[in-house]
Amino acid sequence: MSTRQVSNSNDPVIESRDMLVVPMQKGEKPKENWRIGTEHEKFVYRTEDRRAPSYAEQGGIRDLLDALTEYGWEPIIEGDNVIAMSGPDGAVSLEPAGQLELSGAPLVNLHQTCAETGRHLAQVKTIGDKLGLAYLGMGLWPDKTREELPIMPKGRYDIMLRHMPRVGTMGLDMMLRTCTIQTNLDYSSEADMVQKFRVSLALQPLATALFANSPFLEGKPNGFLSYRSHIWTDTDPARTGMLSFVFEEGFGYERYVEYMLDVPMYFVFREGKYIDAAGLSFRDFLEGKLSVLPGEKPTLADWNDHLSTAFPEVRLKSFLEMRGADGGPWSRICALPALWVGLLYDQGALDAAWDLVKGWDMEARERLRAEVPKLGLDATLPGGGKLRDVAAEVLAISRSGLAARAQLNEAGDNETGYLQPLDEIVSSGKTPAERLLDLYHGEWGGDLSRIYGEKSF
Repeated sequence: MSTRQVSNSNDPVIESRDMLVVPMQKGEKPKENWRIGTEHEKFVYRTEDRRAPSYAEQGGIRDLLDALTEYGWEPIIEGDNVIAMSGPDGAVSLEPAGQLELSGAPLVNLHQTCAETGRHLAQVKTIGDKLGLAYLGMGLWPDKTREELPIMPKGRYDIMLRHMPRVGTMGLDMMLRTCTIQTNLDYSSEADMVQKFRVSLALQPLATALFANSPFLEGKPNGFLSYRSHIWTDTDPARTGMLSFVFEEGFGYERYVEYMLDVPMYFVFREGKYIDAAGLSFRDFLEGKLSVLPGEKPTLADWNDHLSTAFPEVRLKSFLEMRGADGGPWSRICALPALWVGLLYDQGALDAAWDLVKGWDMEARERLRAEVPKLGLDATLPGGGKLRDVAAEVLAISRSGLAARAQLNEAGDNETGYLQPLDEIVSSGKTPAERLLDLYHGEWGGDLSRIYGEKSF
């Protein structure tokens, strides 16, 4: 989630609704300037007892962040606390219960993305070895209750933790017990954004299935392959879901603005502090009628903050953010952006992917989304059959797009190799979650502590 550093008193005040499309319009870039931004989260645990460390304890989360200065990272402070680090590889930040996230820099190709991931994991592993910490690459804490988890000292999270129980039953689980891999991708125009949004939204359930990696809850199987994805179905319906309007005629920046104006607010950031505005209306803010800041109108920074508080399966800001995947190991961190870059960054591949999904109706798309967390690749495909029936075709389209990009590393390899972990999942027919369940019921003999050896970085 976003980390704000400073309030900008010079930021433009929003004087008309026309200004609300500015962030999306500023995101338009010519193809040669398209970049790849990858975000990935992991759980932190103490090696001696597998406990999730608190922020302030000796050898805890703050010490982990502070140690990153050895690699040139610089602290970001909120109040008296270091809550993130900034550096050439982007930002290292904290999710609400101390999940550690790298929000990577915008990079030209997947070779750079995977190298960035490798640098980050090497750094935090070296620090972890000194502090007695290690990291778990999954979509859900497999054995922790909410009560066992610490809370990080970020004002934004205080507001969200209070608000979540008012709007759903699993919002606290989303904040405290989940991890994801995401990728942020560019568009050249409003029409390009629309096509990419539709393709990625329609195929997001496939990404959820391929990356499903959260089959355990509080020490036992939970009946799902991606419980993380299931959690999003009852987190906050006003700011989650499949966004049916994206597929309607006339969709574009203005329609997304209307959606965001209907999403209730969380906060306003002023003078380094978060002001609780949970449940209030940005429409009222535009008119100077926000009860917590009477007479004050929002700035573009306030609007950008608000854009970061919606959590649909695909999110639009000044780029498109793919949000369907569970957290996982190094190879799948590289595979997630590879899947989407291949589908969205070559026009031939994008057109082929659109041809595949354009006939799907909204009811069938919603059914697919609803079934995937439990059934994975066996979820019902729009028009009949199973999701697994199109998985190989989608990977083939992505591979063609990556090959067409012809982005080579020093050894002369293009980017298609990063899809290999997904090829293996499709060819075997088993998601990562199903492989874990096989181990749990077989070799592990029901001993879930074995997962710390299997899934640790």
